[in-house]
Amino acid sequence: MSASFEQFQLLPSLLRAVGEEAYTTPTPVQVEAIPHVLAGRDLLGCAQTGTGKTAAFALPILHRLDQSRRPAVPGAPRVLVVCPTRELAAQIGSSFQAYGRHLRFRQAVIFGGVGQNPQVRALAHGVHVLIATPGRLLDLMHQRHVRLNGLDTFVLDEADRMLDLGFLPDLKRIIACLPTERQSLFFSATLPDRIVDLSRQLLRNPVRVSVTPPATTVELIDQRVLFVEQTDKRALLSQLLQAPAAGRVLVFTRTKRRADHVAQQLSRSGIRADAIHGDKSQTTRERLLHGFRTGKMRVLVATDLASRGIDVDGITHVINYDLPHEPESYVHRIGRTGRAGAAGTALSFCDASERGCLQAIEKLIRRRLQVQADHPYHSALAPATAPRRTRAGRTSVRPGAARSRRAW
Repeated sequence: MSASFEQFQLLPSLLRAVGEEAYTTPTPVQVEAIPHVLAGRDLLGCAQTGTGKTAAFALPILHRLDQSRRPAVPGAPRVLVVCPTRELAAQIGSSFQAYGRHLRFRQAVIFGGVGQNPQVRALAHGVHVLIATPGRLLDLMHQRHVRLNGLDTFVLDEADRMLDLGFLPDLKRIIACLPTERQSLFFSATLPDRIVDLSRQLLRNPVRVSVTPPATTVELIDQRVLFVEQTDKRALLSQLLQAPAAGRVLVFTRTKRRADHVAQQLSRSGIRADAIHGDKSQTTRERLLHGFRTGKMRVLVATDLASRGIDVDGITHVINYDLPHEPESYVHRIGRTGRAGAAGTALSFCDASERGCLQAIEKLIRRRLQVQADHPYHSALAPATAPRRTRAGRTSVRPGAARSRRAW
């Protein structure tokens, strides 16, 4: 018998909202997490985006809020959700609104890059649920617009991305202000040692939920690597985007400047594209995302800021114009396609300088990427360096020593 949302005995108003969102069967992370969150347990969840984890914590939190209904207190939320990016904060806020549309509760979403006055006014009216990015949250805490002494539930979402973006000091300052008696929910796509250490500081006797092994990739994504010289990457990208199968495409670059250059080059070649990264204003980023979602813009060029901040359905292709230095970022990038059971394609460009990045990625995902050589810019790459013995018996590196791809 298949699982259903009725099995969780959620409030009828929540079940009604779930039905209106066209949710029929809970995802594995929802099946595993919702009962424990309803029971008030601390939880360590290892789950990637696209697995339904927002509903896994939002639904039971809203249920518990309504069961112990109290007036909202100015500046003192009962639930705090901290996440790494503005886009993700806005998405989580939209999810809480959608699931709680038939409940009476107040929420606010706060993040930097925009004026704080509307956020301060919302807090002054009182909110039950506060969704925040770390920097703006700490700013408003220092200004005494936010107090955490009345907190019932704390959620840390995408913890590994927080550390990637350098938020660990901010997180420690926030955690130090949390009340002792609280429920804590900790979600991360991967669980490296630093994340496990942080979870131990935050959680008490947690239930561990892992719907997939850490750093696994979506099975439906067709992953391929294209060897190409750095100077030919733009031409190859333009050619690939001409293919009929390339519908909505997300292109990742390593730097903001490169994202701008690639988007400009595509626009000059007649392909409507734009770049999204941290130097763009919040208003501009929202406008670009809206254009990408609605199909007004078919190609979006992004930095890793957007690797989990963009939640757009129907992305047919993710193209790694530059391979990431952190192999975990590869997993997060390609997870933008192949969502909700749909197929997707992830193409990764690899030049001679990126072979080490490719090896690290293949080691992490425990598989070799299929080589796509049927393109006009295929490069055999400069052969990897190979060790040789010197007369003294020491190992040295012989530049240009040949080694085939099969050897590694």
